[in-house]
Amino acid sequence: MSTTQSDRLRGLLEPLVAARGLDLEDIELSKAGKRRMLRIIVDSDEGVELDACAELSREVSDRLDETDAMGDGEYVLEVSSPGADRPLTEHRHYVRAIGRLVKFQLSEGGELIARILDVDDEGMDLEVPGVKGRKATARRIAFADVARARVEIEFNRKDKKEEEA
Repeated sequence: MSTTQSDRLRGLLEPLVAARGLDLEDIELSKAGKRRMLRIIVDSDEGVELDACAELSREVSDRLDETDAMGDGEYVLEVSSPGADRPLTEHRHYVRAIGRLVKFQLSEGGELIARILDVDDEGMDLEVPGVKGRKATARRIAFADVARARVEIEFNRKDKKEEEA
């Protein structure tokens, strides 16, 4: 998608998304056979429920129909939340990942898998799981030291509500 069209769509859709208390994470426009696919990715601190995506999809569709932002021709509109495997790129992504296990690719090379305990403006406090019966260790990492980061899916971790019960 051209930068101009991306910027135009972002300017048109961001107020709709923000009015629902959501963040517009990404806009992707691609070819899907003869049609185009417009994918809008939204998120919030509380996550995004399916009903919220459906309601926002109707609003976005109406707004796009009122304008010529998509030009002539058919397109498929998809509004969804980011997948669990999306990269953490913004400060708010790290804040939303507090308590989650994350795989970090470090700027100086190497990788680290650790749980995010706290996030501030400069970096994060982490808990590095112990190996072979050893205790977990604390570590501080600056955002500047992170080349890439992605949440690791945990199938057997109790969620906070279960731990409090």
